Amino acid sequence: MRERTIDPRSLDLRAMCRSGGELQGHLPLGDMSRLGSAFGGPSDASAGWSASGSVRPMAGTEPELWLHLQADALVPLICQRCLQPFVAALRVDQHLRFVRNEDEAARLDEESEEDVLTLPPRLDLHALIEDELILALPLVPMHLECPQPLLQGGLPVPVDEPEPAAAHPFAALAALRRGTGAG
Repeated sequence: MRERTIDPRSLDLRAMCRSGGELQGHLPLGDMSRLGSAFGGPSDASAGWSASGSVRPMAGTEPELWLHLQADALVPLICQRCLQPFVAALRVDQHLRFVRNEDEAARLDEESEEDVLTLPPRLDLHALIEDELILALPLVPMHLECPQPLLQGGLPVPVDEPEPAAAHPFAALAALRRGTGAG
C-alpha cells in the first residue's frame, strides 16, 4: 500500500482536524510574492512552519475545528530610518478557528478574541502562512540601532547634540525697539 502524500496547497482541513493531524515544512520566501513585495527582491531564505489540527467538542452544537499554525522567517527589509538593509525575525504562533460560512465567521470574529475564518473546501496552507507572515511584519521596519550615522545633505547628522534653539521671530524687532529708546 502506497503512503498518501498531503499537499499543503490543497489541504482537507476538516479531515486533518478530525484526525489530529500535524504537518511541517519549509516554504521558500521566493515563493511568496505578496511577502516578497515587502522586501522587493528575491531571497534564497525560507520560512519554517508547522500546523496541527484539532477538534474541540461543544455542548449542544457541532464540534469546533482549530488549526495551530507556527512559522518563523528571517526577512530582509530596508530600515526606514537609515535606508540600509537589515534582517527582521518574524514569528507566527496563531490559533485559528474555522466555521461553516462567512456570516458566522463575521459574527464570531466580533464577539471573540481568537481569529475566526471560514472553512474552505480545500485550504491553501502556504497562502495562509504567507498571510500570517505579512501580518507579522513591523509597521515601520527599522534597526534597533542604526549601524551607521544618519546622513543629511551628504553629511552625518549628530545624534547626541541637540539642535540649536531657533531665534524668536520678533527678537530683531525687540532689539530695534530697545536701541531706539521707544517705549
